[in-house]
Amino acid sequence: MTTSSIRQLNQIAAPRLRVLFLGYDQKQSRLIDLLIDQRCEVYHTAQQLKDSTCDLIISFGYRHIINATTLNRLSCPAVNLHIAYLPFNKGSHPNFWSFYDQTPSGITIHLIDGGLDTGPILYQKYVNFNPKAMTFRQTQAGLKFEIEALFTNHLEDILNFNWSPKPQSSAGTRHKTCDLPVAFSGWDQNITDEMRRLKHAEGSD
Repeated sequence: MTTSSIRQLNQIAAPRLRVLFLGYDQKQSRLIDLLIDQRCEVYHTAQQLKDSTCDLIISFGYRHIINATTLNRLSCPAVNLHIAYLPFNKGSHPNFWSFYDQTPSGITIHLIDGGLDTGPILYQKYVNFNPKAMTFRQTQAGLKFEIEALFTNHLEDILNFNWSPKPQSSAGTRHKTCDLPVAFSGWDQNITDEMRRLKHAEGSD
């Protein structure tokens, strides 16, 4: 590894793979320890990636786009875990927009292609919630749990690069952080009540 912000988390003689984990750390995601248990030598950074030498990149909770130029320089597969049912809700706050736009809610593991959550899909799953009984924070935690389970269920195929990527079916939807409504009250609000309030506020403008 050549980027100074990248930390080596373990050292293994003849590791199965050298994996660079981008985004969440060991306290935020159990997947890092899962990879270590599989005799992978794991490196971590939450900073913007410029250069690296590894066999596989896993991105989860990572806030930077890996562009095509960087991908070509890395010369290894890069996989992203996104808590949305792609092609819907690319980008920021997918859990909010699935309710606001009434688009499918779910999780997707996909290859990174240099765009914003536009890469071919490896695995995905619908995840339905009862918005009358839950807050945004609760559904966010549920999606995180589901995508970690999906990754775990397909771990052997991921580490063996045994996958069949499928292009995303349509343009779908995408959002930036700044698209979040100014009137949004916060992640601990009941979803149905907050959607009703926001739609009413829009209609009053």
